[in-house]
Amino acid sequence: MSNRPSLDQIFNDGLQRKYQHALKTRQEAMVAIKHYPCLSPKKESFVFNDGSEKEFLNLDGTIPVRYKGSTYNIPICIWLLDNHPLSAPMVYVKPTVEMLIKPSRHVDQNGKVYLPYLHEWNSNSSDLLGLIQIMIMTFAEMPPVYAKPKNCSPSQFPTPYPTQPSGFMPVPGGGGGGGGTSMPVAYPPMPPTSAGGPNFSPYHNPQMQSSQTPYPVYPPTSQAPYAGGMPPPPYPPGVGNPPYPSYGTNPPNSISSLNSDSSGSVRPGTGTITEEHIRASLISAASHKVRERLRDAYGTSQAEVSALRQQQSDLSNGKTKLEGLLKKLTMEQNELDKSIRHLQEKELEMKNVLDKVIEETEPLDIDEAVTTTAPLYKQLLTAYAEDQATQDAIYYLGEALRRDVIDLDTYLKHVRSLSRRQFQLRATMNKCRIKANLAA
Repeated sequence: MSNRPSLDQIFNDGLQRKYQHALKTRQEAMVAIKHYPCLSPKKESFVFNDGSEKEFLNLDGTIPVRYKGSTYNIPICIWLLDNHPLSAPMVYVKPTVEMLIKPSRHVDQNGKVYLPYLHEWNSNSSDLLGLIQIMIMTFAEMPPVYAKPKNCSPSQFPTPYPTQPSGFMPVPGGGGGGGGTSMPVAYPPMPPTSAGGPNFSPYHNPQMQSSQTPYPVYPPTSQAPYAGGMPPPPYPPGVGNPPYPSYGTNPPNSISSLNSDSSGSVRPGTGTITEEHIRASLISAASHKVRERLRDAYGTSQAEVSALRQQQSDLSNGKTKLEGLLKKLTMEQNELDKSIRHLQEKELEMKNVLDKVIEETEPLDIDEAVTTTAPLYKQLLTAYAEDQATQDAIYYLGEALRRDVIDLDTYLKHVRSLSRRQFQLRATMNKCRIKANLAA
């Protein structure tokens, strides 16, 4: 068991690129294997009826079926197509060498499984776990296999699982037939027949004592293959298998098979059908119809419950996320309220300081606005201010001369006086800078 490849290894080995919905397919397979550990994933080639092959994922193993108070392991193989879950899986019963397939309305002589759940497959509400649960319920009422009698030679029984593809339906290539399987499984034995009437046990076939085969023969191979080499639909239209067991070794239309009273004894020589026969037939038909409807209703309910559980899980996750977001928003709102209160306090403090400054401030003297720390710096500042004023006076004298406000003689006279004063101021500034160890 430890050497078999895991589901992740199979998908990483090139199978993930072949599936359109690889993630959902892997999740459904993991859930099915978790609930039924006897199923193991495999990557094998599937041979269609036109000879083409494709590699698909299949779940091969056994599922537990409860029958008459005992649990039996029924060997099955579930093939998942490359567009799963858009298409329904293909399910086969794979009997061992000690088993024989018992054909019914749900399992044909090749081991192909037909169920309403497969026929009504929905990619949104159907999954592998629900399919396996429906198979367990169905096989509990009509087991698909029975034990091969030990006192009969194998030549009396045809191969219950085809090993070569036929024209009737595609079969797995490389999966082997039922005779080549060595899976250690338990299967129901043939129960003893009860005295006084025919045995209708799901594992008993009255025709075993005759030279006929224990199940219907294969369909003719001349049947036309399916278009495109694809497998048949999950539930064949008009399945010919009767829903009720056969009446012993007599043909179904034999009146003598019905000439028995409620205690199982045969009324000789009457040749008529009594009220007891009609009543027993009606009870059998009604009970079968009720069981069939209950099984379908249970399957539908299981699918709905599965969908509701998934919705509940999603809602719980959403609730957890919303609670986290609300908690985070509450913390941010508290921080914001705290910052707003802090800003309001600072704003009030600034207003109080501003009002106090306005009340205590005296009229400002421009000349005393800038003061120096030493007389030398004060002399340097005063000389610089006068130099700038002299420069402005010379500029405006030039403007006055240009506009003919003053004549040239007046202009030259004032410019000569101001230039002499400007030269003295600049010489004073240089000496002050030297004294103060500043750049000249």
